[in-house]
Amino acid sequence: MSSPFETSNNSVDIFQQRRCGVLLPITSLPAVGSNKRAGFDSTQRFIDWIASAGISVWQLLPMGPPHADLSPYLCLSSMAGDSALIGLDWLVETGFLKRQALSLHRDKRPSDNLHRVAIKSAYKYFNRLPDEDNWRFEFDSFCRQSQAWLDDFSLFLALREEQQNQPWNLWPRALRDRDQAAIFDAQQRLAEEVLEIKFAQFLFFRQWQTIRHYAQGKGVFLFGDMPLFVAYDSADVWANRNYFKLTEDGQPRVVAGVPPDYFSSSGQRWGNPHYNWEALQRDDFAWWIERLRVHLNLFDLLRIDHFRGLESAWEIPTTSATAIEGQWQKAPGAELLRRLHQVFKNIPLVAEDLGLITPNIMALRDQFDLPGMAVLQFAFDGDSDNPSLLHNLKPQSVVYTGTHDNDTSLSWFQSLPDWQRQKITVYLDCSDRDLPGALVEAALASVAQLAVIPLQDMLELGSGHRINTPGTIGNNWRWQFQWQQLLPAIADHFLVLNRQYGRCA
Repeated sequence: MSSPFETSNNSVDIFQQRRCGVLLPITSLPAVGSNKRAGFDSTQRFIDWIASAGISVWQLLPMGPPHADLSPYLCLSSMAGDSALIGLDWLVETGFLKRQALSLHRDKRPSDNLHRVAIKSAYKYFNRLPDEDNWRFEFDSFCRQSQAWLDDFSLFLALREEQQNQPWNLWPRALRDRDQAAIFDAQQRLAEEVLEIKFAQFLFFRQWQTIRHYAQGKGVFLFGDMPLFVAYDSADVWANRNYFKLTEDGQPRVVAGVPPDYFSSSGQRWGNPHYNWEALQRDDFAWWIERLRVHLNLFDLLRIDHFRGLESAWEIPTTSATAIEGQWQKAPGAELLRRLHQVFKNIPLVAEDLGLITPNIMALRDQFDLPGMAVLQFAFDGDSDNPSLLHNLKPQSVVYTGTHDNDTSLSWFQSLPDWQRQKITVYLDCSDRDLPGALVEAALASVAQLAVIPLQDMLELGSGHRINTPGTIGNNWRWQFQWQQLLPAIADHFLVLNRQYGRCA
């Protein structure tokens, strides 16, 4: 096995043959022990199950360190990993943590602190290793290869904790503005905390490469998700203020979102700062290149979330409470993609081309031969030319029954008015009781090379099993399935379907 921290694209073109994928974020795996959030320890068991169903693609959501709302699209870093996902059983297997100590931590520590205490114990063990130990060599190698983002992130997180987790714009001015003397003093003062944070990142990426290797052995490709925008309170913005449209004191001039759409009559005000594309261009898109390098080290295929923002993005005044007021701002998407293709050959990208899509956006997507997306839940609210309808799909595309932002297909169907339910059943030539199975089978039978089914739709789950409701703050990103729901009969059923529709790898 090659170095676990070298960027290596899988040479197999996933779209060379028909495939079936499943959509499930890591955090929707069942939690282990007293943990509230699932971690990497459950991944191999899930990979085994989906492989037995003839599924060869696992689509995930971003795995960065989230804020308190747990949204994977607003993280403390667009390149770091969420250390709370590190498998504690894996730490025992690698020798970093004693089984007895793990049991003690699980018995005595609140679940929110369990990972932190366990990683601190692992770090103490690591510090006792001799200098010539291979783990030390791997850690040093990881720190060197990740220096472009790791140094800033580790200091940012250590400072943020020192400042009682306040956003960076509320820190003392010298730290907020990265005064050279203040930063040097912080590096000295927080040296040990910074090293421990780097060690946690090392563990995250090291275990994930083990998981990726295991998935490859099972014939399963990992499909990642890269948000177009980053969170304001992040190491990305704090360390690279010139790359974003900010005032002199670091406040956003405008924020990102989308105008009124399917999900919200007042639009969605995401609050992410907008890019200063001129500054990024002057640096030859170096920050984007590093970001893509990190993601290609994690995944075999990448979805660019909100792809339309590479052509033009909705800029909302910071004084506006909703996304209704705003304007489209052009972006140099072609220049960025051209530069990325110069650095990375045969980049495995998918364009999330949903929402208000113009001919210019389609031209940008097609210029770089990027597969687009179609969502069947969006197919039945227009005319026969709706691009998500089965008869309008293209082979070089990814079709979904729904995404992480949709309700489950069963709950969605049951909430529709009678006329729309009838329209769907007539189109699919089925009855009401055949949903959501008929919609799932239609996706698998479609011409799209890749059909991705949310696990909830595979399990035919109804109301109460939604992952996220866009435009809302509350009980999002917390849904988890239970292992007893993954019946062998369901895997057998999908194996038959995937063979029937030529989607078995």
